[in-house]
This record gives sequence, C-alpha cells and structure tokens, in this order.
Amino acid sequence: MLAYLFVLLAVSVRLFGALTRQYALTAVGASLLYFGARGPRKQWWAAVGILAATDLALTLFVYKYAFTADHLVSILWYAGAIWFGTLLRNKTTVARVIGASLVLAVSFFLLSNFASWLTYRDLYPMTWSGLMASYVAGLPFFRRDLIGDLFFSGVFFGLPLAARALSASLHKTADHERAV
Repeated sequence: MLAYLFVLLAVSVRLFGALTRQYALTAVGASLLYFGARGPRKQWWAAVGILAATDLALTLFVYKYAFTADHLVSILWYAGAIWFGTLLRNKTTVARVIGASLVLAVSFFLLSNFASWLTYRDLYPMTWSGLMASYVAGLPFFRRDLIGDLFFSGVFFGLPLAARALSASLHKTADHERAV
C-alpha cells in the first residue's frame, strides 16, 4: 500500500509543478525504486501505467505537445527503474539506496536526452555537438532529478524505519509503565 502512496505522491508533485509552473524536486525515480523494492511484484504494471498516463495527460493537455517516441523511452525507463528497485528487496542499506538513486538519476538523464536528440531533429542536429547540446539543455532538469531522487529515496525508505523505531519505543515505554 505504501508503494502506491509514494507513486501517487510522485504524480501529485509532477502535476503541481506542471500546473503551477513551480517546478520542484521530482519524486518519480524514488517512488519507482521503492515500488520495486517493496511493492507487489504482480502489480508493477499499475505503477508504470499511472506514470505513463500522467505523462500522456501532461504532454497532450498541459504542455500541448505531441506524444512522441522519446516519451516511450521514459515509460520503458519506468519499468526498468522498478526492476532495478528489486535489487533492494532483500538487502536494503543506506549505501545501496543512495547508489541506486544515483544510477536512476544518471540513467534517466542519459536515456531521455539521447531520445530527445533522436526525436527532435529540428532542434538538435544529428551530430556529436547536437547530442551534447541536448545533454546541456537537460542539465537543469538533471539537477532536480538527482536531488529529488536522493531526497525522496531517503524519505520513502526511511519513513517505515522511523515508524518501526517509534513503535518499538512506545511499546518499551508502555511495558516499563506496566512494570512499575
């Protein structure tokens, strides 16, 4: 259930940013990483579908662009990010969450900007300098993705731990009070 809530939070953050033009950190990568690590395996399609539908709606109705091949790369990346999260399923450590968050941010930056370079031939020439121009244009987004993936991964994976620690602390206090 928590995995779905985090995906819906990621969608809410994206929608808020798009509708208000107040772009903040993104929680998409972190929510997919968490879904892969803790979500139900048979329902991965739902998380990918929710984010794909959000992409479609934002692209067509808010940004008023055509839905192009580069969007399909993002959707495939969503599925890959969930699969990558499964590497954290049985062994979740702070270092592994940080490493996975870094891999997700860098892989999305590289793949999405490469796909934009291939798709928008009128914007970027099909040369090495055109490819580099697409990466340079993506740098401001990469910064938000990287910080957002690290921050939200820490929050998403840390909240259940904090809740368990608080619960254990409250049970110890209750046990101590009963003993007195």
